[in-house]
Amino acid sequence: MIELKELLNGVKVLEQKGSSEGLVSTVAFDSRLAEPGSLFVAVRGTVADGHTFIDKAIGLGASYIVLEELPAELKSATTYIKVADSSKALGVIASNFYDNPSSKLSLVGITGTNGKTTIATLLYKLFEELGYKTGLISTVQNHIHNAVVPSTHTTPDPVALNKLLAEMVATGCDYCFMEVSSHAVAQHRIEGLKFAGGVFSNLTHDHLDFHKTFDSYLRAKKAFFDGLDRTAFAITNIDDKNGKVMLQNTKAHQKTYSLKSLADFKAKIIENQFGGLFLNISGQEVWFKLVGSFNAYNLLAVYATAMLLEQDHIKVLTILSQLSGAEGRFDYITSANGIVGIVDYAHTPDAVQNVLSTIQDIRKGNEHVITIIGCGGDRDKAKRPVMAQVACEWSDKVILTADNPRSEDPAQIIKEMEDGLTLTNRKKALSILDRKEAIRTACHLAKPGDIILLAGKGHEKYQEIQGVKYPFDDKEMLAKAFAEL
Repeated sequence: MIELKELLNGVKVLEQKGSSEGLVSTVAFDSRLAEPGSLFVAVRGTVADGHTFIDKAIGLGASYIVLEELPAELKSATTYIKVADSSKALGVIASNFYDNPSSKLSLVGITGTNGKTTIATLLYKLFEELGYKTGLISTVQNHIHNAVVPSTHTTPDPVALNKLLAEMVATGCDYCFMEVSSHAVAQHRIEGLKFAGGVFSNLTHDHLDFHKTFDSYLRAKKAFFDGLDRTAFAITNIDDKNGKVMLQNTKAHQKTYSLKSLADFKAKIIENQFGGLFLNISGQEVWFKLVGSFNAYNLLAVYATAMLLEQDHIKVLTILSQLSGAEGRFDYITSANGIVGIVDYAHTPDAVQNVLSTIQDIRKGNEHVITIIGCGGDRDKAKRPVMAQVACEWSDKVILTADNPRSEDPAQIIKEMEDGLTLTNRKKALSILDRKEAIRTACHLAKPGDIILLAGKGHEKYQEIQGVKYPFDDKEMLAKAFAEL
């Protein structure tokens, strides 16, 4: 229980009707979770408006309502708190309810189109190995030190997020590394949090179904850095054309990392092969288990973050050299007859090109590259033809198939991908609706030494079709197809 006045600390209240006194039992923005003594926040969402559920929340016992528009009839036993933006208020209120947990550990946010999960996961593994109790909030899974908590969103809602951080504080965590999605920034899910630092990886075409324009997407990422205070650090990849943009208005200490330019933290690729990466980082030559130039950037971002958190240079590089990346990121297996299968979460044109260019860099000679690729339903349609074209440009054979079609017709998604192919590239492409059959076909087409890239789903253990999630694990399906050869 918490005093209402304490809960509203930092919230700009425009108008209040009802008592300012009272104890709040829970905070809810889903009316179904309201109970006696609850404070219900009416948030205007993309699907529903919380204002339409105020009476339902009151009926379940909610005593306090945070809203943007007062109803025509006010209930005498209810306190109404009017604010300009309920979603912003929710973040601050949730943080106050859980006693501002982000201020009690070092919280570092990682944002960008590609690399967030790998950077956050490596930082979590690194700091655990350095001897710290550490938290992780990511697309794949959340960790509270040794305990695993299932992940439903890249960045949870403010109530779930602050509850998770409070559990980390209670467990004694010193650090938490958290993916910060553009959706989370735009929807104010990180409002009220105190960050020790922010990391920017890169920015490419993605999520335009939500943001509508690339500029809006960029501004959402930038808003995260704009919100950092003077005690934090902001580190950016200046090899990305939008890297410097992220730092333009931040109050945080500005740092840069690069493979190609002058920067505060530098790395050079000496060797890049299936066995790993040989890098020179800040004058130290080190072998790493991760593969590809994109992972050189990820490793450098991790190293730079550790240095800014005042960790020992040699200890950090020693531990990093022993770590593997996140599940479903350039995750590869080899068949009995020598076919290499790579499972990767790449689901943007740039990510697909990064993975395929890495394969080109480390292939030895005449191996053929067969790419299996689809696009998710109910998501950015503009990238579909581009994804298919990129896959064909960088592969010898491409199989277009279903990804997570969600509510859409998978055949129509594939048709929209096919529309991006030139006449020449159409000759390289097959369309097989069933993903399992597409994987089996690729394995039968491949010869010993060939490379199969299975892109798009990575760590996911399901395929979502018409609102139902069916069990489906790309790596498991690939291993079964190899076993059938």
